[in-house]
Amino acid sequence: MSASWQNFGIQPQLVERVKLKLKNPVIRDRIKGLLEGVTKYDLQDRVKVRQLVRNASRILNEPLTDVQEEQIVAFILAQKIDPQNTLHLIKLWAMFR
Repeated sequence: MSASWQNFGIQPQLVERVKLKLKNPVIRDRIKGLLEGVTKYDLQDRVKVRQLVRNASRILNEPLTDVQEEQIVAFILAQKIDPQNTLHLIKLWAMFR
């Protein structure tokens, strides 16, 4: 996994708001549902990642500018996440604690 989300220009305030909203079980379950069945190949497909980011921003009620959306998409693509790999998930979790 590559550099931290800060290196992609993602605002700390946005990350903190999202973390707070994800403490709500209803929102967390909707996000988990959105990501159900997503594969490592999906997470390397710019079009699919962009759609996931847009859907997540709607669920979280966090409107994103085009720049913010692109920063988040670039960050996700750079991580080369395999959602079936527990080590990848632990590293991601540690990034946002």
